[in-house]
Amino acid sequence: MTSIFKVSAADAEIAADSVKFDDKGLALALACDHPSGEILMAAWMNRETLIQTLVTGRMTYWSRSRKEIWVKGLTSGHVQDVIGVELDCDGDALRFRVVQHGHAACHTNRFSCFYRTLDGAKWTATSHPRSSD
Repeated sequence: MTSIFKVSAADAEIAADSVKFDDKGLALALACDHPSGEILMAAWMNRETLIQTLVTGRMTYWSRSRKEIWVKGLTSGHVQDVIGVELDCDGDALRFRVVQHGHAACHTNRFSCFYRTLDGAKWTATSHPRSSD
């Protein structure tokens, strides 16, 4: 079993100091399936949600549309446990290695939000929504 990655609040504060948040106070967060490396979703984090994620080991984002903290899976049960995290070379994007619980990371009920492939000028779905059974 893979252990959940967590750090102390003090260490999370120090780690967050190295992230370059944009003028809206946000940084891109990519959640990747730990076993396969597949990108599950892209979302945004502010300093508070980054620190919360690092301390709890559970992916927590900033919802730009609702303008509120969003703990992934809090209502659906499709939570994401953090296994590891990397910061990109520019310091403005984070890649989280996660274990996805439940059958879907995407709100469309697919394992990944990246399910459409460009074919000429048309986007073609490459996966179907999963059953919750």
